Amino acid sequence: MKAIIIFDIDGVIRDVGNSYRKAIADTVEEFTGGGWRPTMEDLDNLKSEGIWNNDWQASQELAYRYFEAMDRPRESVELNYDRIVEFFQERYRGKHPELFDGYIADEPLLVSPNYFQQLKNNQFDYGFFSGATRGSAEFVIKQRLQLDNPVLVAMKDAPSKPDPTGMFDAIAQIETISETSLSDVPAFYLGDTVADMYTVVKAREVKPERKWIAVGILPPHVQTSEKRRADYAQKLMLAGAEIVLSNVEKLDFQLVNELIATQQC
Repeated sequence: MKAIIIFDIDGVIRDVGNSYRKAIADTVEEFTGGGWRPTMEDLDNLKSEGIWNNDWQASQELAYRYFEAMDRPRESVELNYDRIVEFFQERYRGKHPELFDGYIADEPLLVSPNYFQQLKNNQFDYGFFSGATRGSAEFVIKQRLQLDNPVLVAMKDAPSKPDPTGMFDAIAQIETISETSLSDVPAFYLGDTVADMYTVVKAREVKPERKWIAVGILPPHVQTSEKRRADYAQKLMLAGAEIVLSNVEKLDFQLVNELIATQQC
């Protein structure tokens, strides 16, 4: 095996601009009594803090910040977290979650199944580490991409990013399947947020014996103007990205080898 590539899912494998992010905006608007609906830029600013990987918690935090801006301390605001989760899920998964009839049904894919076959053909193994719920993650990678039981570490399987435990777990599962130690194989993590890049930075601190390579991916919603692209890319680079790409499939066989060679210099 030449490399292990672990993927985030949201903003990397699927476009969540009109699904997860729309659900956050809906939730904040609902729990601020219609007082505020955050924009994409507002959500990017929150995510750039590097700790709001859980979108339920992000929704709650934005609602709290709205009330604080209105001179109401968060301690005086009653926000029922369970109800926030329920409302969010009704928007995202749908009122019949087993049918995936919410915003999730209309998420554009950002990668083709053939890309993953190409990885295998070039002796790269892969897995997924995502803050999405297991049901949501499996819907896209198993049902829509038709991948055959890929390695997946999802919400509740590991601590939230930027804690790298979930990435370590995904690699350990790949090692178990391959029945060999892969400790000397470079590991890539592809993500679209500052928290994703911080995850690789922390992985280097915990397991410095492995080569860890962070690849930033620009989510579609920031590719609407050159300025937004540049600003977002800069944040990912400052957070630890080795390179920032406009799409997952830009990480091909040649680029993987170039990045590995750069790490060895």
